[in-house]
This record gives sequence, structure tokens and C-alpha cells, in this order.
Amino acid sequence: MDELRSHALAKAVDAFASLPGIGRKTAMRMVLHLLKQDENDVTNFGEALIRLKQDVRFCKTCHNLAEADYCHICANPNRQHQIICVVEDIRDVIAIENTGEHKGAYHVLGGRISPIDGTGPADLHIDSLIERISQNKVDELILALSCTLEGDTTNFYLFKKISAFSIPITTIARGIGVGDELEYADELTLARSIVHRLPYEKTLAG
Repeated sequence: MDELRSHALAKAVDAFASLPGIGRKTAMRMVLHLLKQDENDVTNFGEALIRLKQDVRFCKTCHNLAEADYCHICANPNRQHQIICVVEDIRDVIAIENTGEHKGAYHVLGGRISPIDGTGPADLHIDSLIERISQNKVDELILALSCTLEGDTTNFYLFKKISAFSIPITTIARGIGVGDELEYADELTLARSIVHRLPYEKTLAG
């Protein structure tokens, strides 16, 4: 695998192998598959990636994916913008949207506090969340982070930071198993967790 005679082939394999969850063997299969495709198909594939990088950006308000300054959720006047659901990742926005249970807005942190991984509060979109809360009327803040040690740590940090604003802070019910990522929960379980969310203080008491 490391002695590929073709420089172009080796470079393509390296590019695919740099993606999360893609090993070199899988990368090689992908590259060989592309080589078998029609040239127009490969060109369209490459152009789609270029357009993705050029046209897709991050929402100025919530850090979700957008093709303008604001994402389709933040720009929708029919959403309940006074209810903000805080998530770790854009994939969590997609998962929650698929349930149809949340009609409010989102705030994507871009990760979670993890000292082991060297990720602290300053590495997340927490300051923009605080600014957003301080400048807008917020009726409820929903903490929808993964049921992991890092997720719980981030929840507690946010709770301490936001408590001064006297905003109701809730968290999704523990229908999602401990240690599970939000994006991997089935829609029904996730929907129930949102519907039956609890005041965050009650989780501390437990």
C-alpha cells in the first residue's frame, strides 16, 4: 500500500484516508472505484466538493451550516427563536430536526469540553451563546448534549455560566443511553427525550 507506483494514485489514496473513519484500504477501494467511473461522473464529483467548500459556510447566529449569512432555521420567521436548543455538532441539528419535535432555534457548540482531548470552553462557541442570550429574549435553553462524561461536564459548565440570566434551563430526558452520542439515537427515542425534557436542576439532584 505504501509502495504505490503511481504518484497520482498515492496522492488520491492519501486524500481519502485523511477523512474521519476512512482507513487506507477503504481509501484505495474508493479511488479504484472512481477510476472505473465515467470521466464526467468523476468531474461532477470533484466539482460538487469544490462547490461545497465555496458555497457552504457557518451561520453567523447559531453556527449551523448555511449558504448565506444565516441558516434556513435562523432565517425562518415561523420558528420559535426564543427557545434555543444547544447541541454539540451540526449532525445533532439534523438528528433533532428529523424528529420534528423541536420548533425553536439551535446553537451549535462545535464540540464539548474534554480536557483529555485538550478542548476547553474557549475552543467552543460558548461566548457567542452568552452574547446571544444577553442580547435577545430567551424563554428556554434546552441542553441536548450527548450522555457522556464530556457532555455532562459541558452541561454543568453552561448551567453555571447561564444561571445568572434567570432563564429556564432544561435538558433532554435520559432516554438516550449513558455514553451514547445524540446522532446515533433513533428518532423515536430522541423525540421522546425532547418532549419529556427536565429542568436541569433536577438532574443535579439525582
